[in-house]
Amino acid sequence: SNMGFGVLGVFLGLLLEVSTHGPPAMPRTSWRHQDLDLMEFSEPDVFNYTTLLLSETGDALYVGAREAIFELSKKNVTIRNNKVAWNVAQNHMVMCTNKGKSKERDCLNYIRVLQVVDDQRLYVCGTNAFQPQCDYLNLADFSLSGQSEDGRGKCSFDPSQSFTTVMVDGELYSGTVYNFLGSEPIISRYSPSQSLLRTEYSTSWLNEPSFVFADVIREGADRGDGEDDKIYYFFTEVSVEYEFFSKLLIPRVARVCKGDLGGERTLQKKWTSFLKAKLVCSMPELNFVFNVVHDIYILKGKNWRDTVIYGIFTSQWSNVGFSAVCAYSITAVEEVFSKGKYMQKATVEQSHTKWIRHNGITPSPRPGACINNRMRQQNISSSLHLPDKTLQFVKDHPLLEDPVQPIGNAPRLIAKVSYTQIVVDRVEALDGRLYDVIFTGTDNGMLHKSVVFDGEVRIVEEIQLLKNPEPVKNLLFSSETRSLYAGSDSGVVQAPTAFCGRYRSCLDCILARDPYCAWDRRTATCVNIFDAPKQRHGTLFQSLNGDADQCISKDKSASARVSVKLGSSAELPCVATSNHAHMFWKSNGSVLTETSSFLLVREGGLLIYSVGPEDQGQYDCWSVEWAPAVGKNYTRLVASYVLTLDLPPRSSHQPQHPANTQHTSIAPASETHGKTDRGPPTWTAGTAMLPPTVQLTSLPQTDPSLTQAPGSTIRFQPKLHSPSSNAPHPGSLAPKAKYLEHSNSSIALVALAYNCYKQYLPAPCLRLRAALLGSHKSEHQPEYRACEAGLMEASTTDKERQPHHPKAPGLRDTGYETEPEPENSNGQIHCHNSGEESSSQEKPFDVDCESQPIQFADADETAL
Repeated sequence: SNMGFGVLGVFLGLLLEVSTHGPPAMPRTSWRHQDLDLMEFSEPDVFNYTTLLLSETGDALYVGAREAIFELSKKNVTIRNNKVAWNVAQNHMVMCTNKGKSKERDCLNYIRVLQVVDDQRLYVCGTNAFQPQCDYLNLADFSLSGQSEDGRGKCSFDPSQSFTTVMVDGELYSGTVYNFLGSEPIISRYSPSQSLLRTEYSTSWLNEPSFVFADVIREGADRGDGEDDKIYYFFTEVSVEYEFFSKLLIPRVARVCKGDLGGERTLQKKWTSFLKAKLVCSMPELNFVFNVVHDIYILKGKNWRDTVIYGIFTSQWSNVGFSAVCAYSITAVEEVFSKGKYMQKATVEQSHTKWIRHNGITPSPRPGACINNRMRQQNISSSLHLPDKTLQFVKDHPLLEDPVQPIGNAPRLIAKVSYTQIVVDRVEALDGRLYDVIFTGTDNGMLHKSVVFDGEVRIVEEIQLLKNPEPVKNLLFSSETRSLYAGSDSGVVQAPTAFCGRYRSCLDCILARDPYCAWDRRTATCVNIFDAPKQRHGTLFQSLNGDADQCISKDKSASARVSVKLGSSAELPCVATSNHAHMFWKSNGSVLTETSSFLLVREGGLLIYSVGPEDQGQYDCWSVEWAPAVGKNYTRLVASYVLTLDLPPRSSHQPQHPANTQHTSIAPASETHGKTDRGPPTWTAGTAMLPPTVQLTSLPQTDPSLTQAPGSTIRFQPKLHSPSSNAPHPGSLAPKAKYLEHSNSSIALVALAYNCYKQYLPAPCLRLRAALLGSHKSEHQPEYRACEAGLMEASTTDKERQPHHPKAPGLRDTGYETEPEPENSNGQIHCHNSGEESSSQEKPFDVDCESQPIQFADADETAL
């Protein structure tokens, strides 16, 4: 029980630690899939697009899927240049099903290895119904050679099994299992000219490993000691060195030398250079360990010493729900392998560990070391010449005690999301400094983009990469096309590394702190520095600490004028410019607080109940964003409105139609406080944002898409494209996005109850109130029919607009009708027929449908 409370305490501590560092771990901007111009590829009845290979020389992205291999254009993955099918033979299918595997899922051919052999061929392997096979793919005619080879040890049997391969100088290095049951893990090298080299089958060498990555790190010409190139493997395995109440997982890095030939007598056809060490990714202050590695990316510098290894880690107790990104210097890894202490099996009875440090004499040359100039001077020019003492020692002591510590002894990034894949780009910004930009795919189809600054990492963007919430299973980066390629079960997606053009203001462009993006003073746009010619860099402004004081403001433009009927409700939209921004409203210069009359809704909009004469005036929506690196707040005006009451003149004969006397001029607000340069926002018709009672006419003719027929009235919701540039409303993002805000339905319910009680809302509320208070009116008032129909329409559009809250009431209109009105099946507003007997009484809510045609919100786009 103490262990349970201890683990619980650690988890709670981790939650507290991350929550206290909340803002940096929250993406500043969130983009929806449908708002981005992403390139996607998939074909009907083809799945599992999870093996990707970029051609270094040609315009090709090779994709291994289920029973198919594709060649796509890496400039545009929607273009398919070639395809070859690779199906399972009938006899293999029968053998697979006889072993109890699923015919529809397991007993197919999942292409899992794509490696370049030379300019003319690829080496390809597939699971082939649990009997892995490999072949050569001729690129000239994109056909398989038909010379199948046994794929055991090169490719996994199970399509869901983790494994890794890398081709180095024509030789295939693999980390996988060698048998059908998956009980014999193996790290091996297959070479056309040399015999197979592999690990010992021993739990001290490999103990139930899950391989995630392998790559070669070349030795630099400046090294001077004649060391060999090395292949590094990364995996998670069951610990052999610690006793624990359950199987304790440990992340590992293992290393072999490219020139290894095995031993002469000891370790024949086995690695003589295999060593492994523990990778540490933890929060020491909380004693919390991220002990499962999911993916690795090796960021190689011009000099091998500049190489940085990035990894994604989680805890094996996955209910914590956090992921960490840790970074390791290649020099720290080399230090452990070249100087670290070895471990050996413990012989002490009742020992709390199975392995302890080896304190005896270590043979010379150093066990597991690559052949270098010093060994060559001792006439040891290959592993075949190594003495048996060295070989026997490394056979018994493959594990090093010294762990590899991360840079800074702490994770670069911790986020409450499950990361699955990682790539990193090193960007030279306009200040001449290098910045590491980390791209991490998640288990629900999102992509996080983070930037490493001095002492901090910021998640600058969250991108809904995949249309459906499914894991990103492969992620590649091309420095040539500046693109990311993501593979999933359902398809391949290509995305740019930056969306600079979507930042429409200088302030947003600078506060994003994106090394790819800069503000072009000449064109007043946010541009990608790699797209701008070098000669134009003088006009670009970039401040990666977020100091946006150089952004120039424009004079304040006129506010949008909104007229509403007495007693009606008005909703004034305001789009949050950033997930880090705080939104607030001012009314006639005073800051508004939530009261019975005012309710802040969704991402910052304002809902005003039962508008009276005292509610008229100026309403301004402001955004405040803190720039921690410079210690400044940046405040700007996002939206501005002038609210007036629409009071129609009295008439003894025919009621006047309010819309015919309404003249609403719309002009965008501008940023203030000298912080930013802002282009004119636009109004577009879309889903309802203003209540049905707000009728907008006399639209400005600057935008041809908003023109209308003379004399007609159109009802639509203006949506302000704020300087955040098409930044999607957090509430409208994909439901699986982790950091998006939603409206507070409990506040809405309290507001509804209050307004029902105060008689501010129409028929449905008042019928309920009448029932509770025992009021029985037998006659309904025809002058409120249009009002009730308008409310019904508002509720309908509300339901369409709020999929997460289908039962949220549309708090939009007023009325005092207590008897039920039959619903029109087509949802049309009840018209006041001019043929009916007219009354001398004023009926301000009547609508004459003939002289004033009504268009509903769901017809706005076609009407426009």
